[in-house]
Amino acid sequence: MTSLNPGLILILGAIPVVLIPHAIRRFYLLVLPIVGFAVVHSLEPGTVVTYETFGMTLELLRVDELSKVWGYIFNIAAFLALLFAWHDRDTMQQVSALIYAGAAIAAVFAGDLVTLFVYWELTAISSVFLIWAARTERAYRTGLRYLIIQVGSGVILLSGVLLWYADTGSIEFDHIGIETLAGKLILLAFGIKCAFPLLHNWLQDSYPEATVTGTVVLSAFTTKLAVYALARGYAGTESLIYIGATMTAFPIFFAVIENDLRRVLAYSLNNQLGFMVVGIGVGTEMALNGTAAHAFSHILYKALLFMSMGAVLYRTGTCKGSELGGLYKSMPYTTVFCMVGAASISAFPLFSGFISKSMILTAVAGEHRWFIWGTLLFASAGVFHHSGIKIPYFAFFAHDSGRRVKEAPWNMLLAMFITAFLCIFIGVYPQALYDILPYPVDFVPYTTAHVITQLQLLMFSALAFTVLMLYHIYPPELKSTNLDTEWFYRRLLPRVLNRLGGWIDRADQAIRKESLVIIGDVIAMIERNHGPESAMSRTILAGSMALVVITVLLLFLVVVII
Repeated sequence: MTSLNPGLILILGAIPVVLIPHAIRRFYLLVLPIVGFAVVHSLEPGTVVTYETFGMTLELLRVDELSKVWGYIFNIAAFLALLFAWHDRDTMQQVSALIYAGAAIAAVFAGDLVTLFVYWELTAISSVFLIWAARTERAYRTGLRYLIIQVGSGVILLSGVLLWYADTGSIEFDHIGIETLAGKLILLAFGIKCAFPLLHNWLQDSYPEATVTGTVVLSAFTTKLAVYALARGYAGTESLIYIGATMTAFPIFFAVIENDLRRVLAYSLNNQLGFMVVGIGVGTEMALNGTAAHAFSHILYKALLFMSMGAVLYRTGTCKGSELGGLYKSMPYTTVFCMVGAASISAFPLFSGFISKSMILTAVAGEHRWFIWGTLLFASAGVFHHSGIKIPYFAFFAHDSGRRVKEAPWNMLLAMFITAFLCIFIGVYPQALYDILPYPVDFVPYTTAHVITQLQLLMFSALAFTVLMLYHIYPPELKSTNLDTEWFYRRLLPRVLNRLGGWIDRADQAIRKESLVIIGDVIAMIERNHGPESAMSRTILAGSMALVVITVLLLFLVVVII
């Protein structure tokens, strides 16, 4: 088993799913990530499995502490997502979720860029079915856009890999850097999947259109795989600090005015990725530990928030803040679990977000990057504003919408309970997470300075929200469509292409018409000169032809003699 890439357990395990009866299949689905987790735990750091092909050495399995962190959490996320979807009989979603999760796990244990590319593309192809499973026209169009962008990321990655191999003669996946064109292309490929600024809108476009359970699966793997790839290939890259800081700040403004609560969570996902990217850019051991820890924590609390909103959508049929409110009366357990997720993402002490985000902030402060540190503090206050307060408030406590629905199904509640327990457990006992991080941890999160600073930040953010609500300054939840940079490729680009296509069509018709006229004139001229009645077609007597030949010969002789 130690020579087996643990991701293959889920990928190959998806094959017989269609043949297993549903009553047994649900248990079978949950067993696969448990086995995968056990295999990851059994892997010894330093284990490498290679395969020679086409003159290249593929590392099908490469184990170290960094890959094991992602291996653990990806299997945990797969188990929780499949438990959350226990009631779902959609075979397409079950198969695609297994292959998607398995491809992400396999990718983090890939030791070379070619193997990484294969699993990179497999995550794209398998995950789009979680969007199409909604079976609406909107989901179909969104899925096409998502697939184009994700596969495009893979094409760019392959281009960079080919250039890297031409430059270095190696395909080993270690530090790459941005000094070469190959390094820049690979960074761009990773950046698309990580939702860098201006490359981010596929995330907000697609995740809210997926199914209730599909969004939970999507939230765990694609972007965090990209974070892992960045940590592996670009640790200490200066530009990532500024990219990450931008990622933490700009989604706040969109999230505050967004009405669709799953889109709010998609923007906050973008915000949290920014903290991880900053940690990678700083590149110190503490910063990289903080990135790994925050990725671990983030997958849990973001899944919990998407689960709670998924349960609301499942019972009410909507996730619009303007159409919800008062649901705490009929969905009390979901409300509590949502608040645990909100406290975790807001980095309240004793919750998972606090013990991971504080590592990144401390690492940034340790490098004396005070502007970046201040930006991260602003972003921390912002995420509490839109995810810590807005999500639970408008879904469960704002104006009573009059909806009285059933509590979420038991499997959803159990999945949320386990996830909430892990968020609290890690927050209370962070050493359990610190022990599996890639570098030795010399960090104590629960110091007076850390706790007081964070509580001050959260209390002032809560005060600002309260004042804005009392004075009716806070943007109300309205039925609206917010414009982001996706407008350029969803609206402007199609209009420009349609207009350009119209011009090209009209020009083509005019050219064709004029060409037909010219061709007609040429045919008429040929007809006049070479037709049956033309001078060139008249019959000449043999004597006349003989006279012409003799004349030509005489001229030739005269010329030669002279």
